[in-house]
Amino acid sequence: MKIACVGGGPAGLYLSILLKRDDPDHDVTVHERDPEGSTYGWGVTYWRPLLDRLHHHDPESARAVEEHSVTWRDGVAHVGALTARHRGDTGHGIGRHRLLEILAARARSLGVRLEYGHEVGADRPPAADLVVAADGVGSALRARHAGHFGTEVRAGRNRYLWLGTTKVFDAFTFAFTATDHGWIWAYGYGFGPGHSTCVVECAPETWTGLGLDRADEGEGLVLLEKLFADVLDGHPLIARPATGDGVLPWQPFRTLTNRVWSRGNLVLLGDAAHTTHYSIGAGTTLALEDAVCLAAALREHSALPDALARYEAERRAALLPVQSAARYSARFYENLPRYLALPPEQMFALLGQRHSPLLPHVPPRLYYRLDRAAGRLAPLRRAKRRLGPKMARLAQTRALAKAGG
Repeated sequence: MKIACVGGGPAGLYLSILLKRDDPDHDVTVHERDPEGSTYGWGVTYWRPLLDRLHHHDPESARAVEEHSVTWRDGVAHVGALTARHRGDTGHGIGRHRLLEILAARARSLGVRLEYGHEVGADRPPAADLVVAADGVGSALRARHAGHFGTEVRAGRNRYLWLGTTKVFDAFTFAFTATDHGWIWAYGYGFGPGHSTCVVECAPETWTGLGLDRADEGEGLVLLEKLFADVLDGHPLIARPATGDGVLPWQPFRTLTNRVWSRGNLVLLGDAAHTTHYSIGAGTTLALEDAVCLAAALREHSALPDALARYEAERRAALLPVQSAARYSARFYENLPRYLALPPEQMFALLGQRHSPLLPHVPPRLYYRLDRAAGRLAPLRRAKRRLGPKMARLAQTRALAKAGG
């Protein structure tokens, strides 16, 4: 097959690797509009199950990813002057630049053509048997046929900002700071020997009350460094290069869904097909799993329509519990003051339960006591874990029935 991947992020690059491993005769080109080495973001997170899958599908790139990743086991929550620390599952962080370098080098070694600085016009898709739209949440290829795909974008309430710092966190760190205009908080995690990602979030009234909507980049960073001085230990916060107006790029998170994922020989992959709130740390994992599923479907079905149908069906089913968890996680942070009056260890426990569909409807202290009791009763805990995905499936079934009349 002749295959064109539009977008040189993790999804497009990893798909190109898998396709060439499956069949070296595939003619695969990745088209990326930005120059090589330029990317957004700082570090990305993933968990051990993803790394195991990467080792299974392409051991060489998996070894390089693991070698250049940092690892943590603990989570730390700072609520004002109080701190709680919990041991959790093993998490990993890797710089987005490093991840893309690894995948690009591996793709080239297999014979994939990488065309950087090459923007594909939505009205002139590449001539290929299969065109993969892996060009992110703002996909131009998808936008041209938004009516067909049934694209919907819902903006969240809170504002967030993606930053870096030279402070290297030894655990996945949450920091919650009270101000005269409400709470503001940060998530921090290491991704290399000298840097960490630091995502800052707050309600819109806090954002405007603190003047962050009006502050230029320098003023905004200074203010945030003061607000999180206790966890930064004197280290600076670092923004991406300014876009020209000198203002920090605060924005609401956009949750994107599509009614269908393919149109003829055009198929959506990664963030072009779906997004989940960053607070569950699943974006890169889901993009790579999309690539694994699409490659498998193309390998096992000679007819392109059958392959794309299988890919979409399998990924939709796999995404249901993740999308449910993401919705409730975002809702937790949008209602954060409800939980911050708790003692830190209780608040941290509910932070770990933020994916639960029951949490918004039960008083926090009562939920904490019930959760502790459920932890001693395995059947109740298993039932609680199953409830979120079942509710998500029911909601999707109703939505599809309504859409289809």
